Amino acid sequence: MEAVVWNYKEFNDLTLQELYKILQLRNQVFVVEQNCPYQDCDNKDFVSGHLWATVGDDIVAYSRIVPIGISYKEEPSIGRVISNDKYRGQGFGKQLLINSIQVIENHFQSTSIRISAQLYLKSFYESFGFQQVSEEYLEDDIPHIEMLKK
Repeated sequence: MEAVVWNYKEFNDLTLQELYKILQLRNQVFVVEQNCPYQDCDNKDFVSGHLWATVGDDIVAYSRIVPIGISYKEEPSIGRVISNDKYRGQGFGKQLLINSIQVIENHFQSTSIRISAQLYLKSFYESFGFQQVSEEYLEDDIPHIEMLKK
């Protein structure tokens, strides 16, 4: 396998090709694979950081790092967490979350992170220190819970 390259950029620093590939993967996973038509472009991308890994020309994992006050009043957030189905089971999701937490700790000097997690991933996020802090709710007809890491 080719080398894995990790990238982190603010929205205005993304190239058009990078942005296209990020949106393409987000649509592939969230809209097509999960059969969930929803408005992915929600204006949060403009103020967020974007973290992704590539192998060759493929994006293998991606997350959006959302600053304090955008998704949640008091904490930064990790959102749009995805891995490319061609590369699942190879540890990219775990490394993505480790790197996302590290970006938040370095960029925002914060150890508190709040997320909206798909319910089926609860134990995955708990393994990184996140705890459920809300009742289950539906977001785009998919069960979610709010989780907090302090």
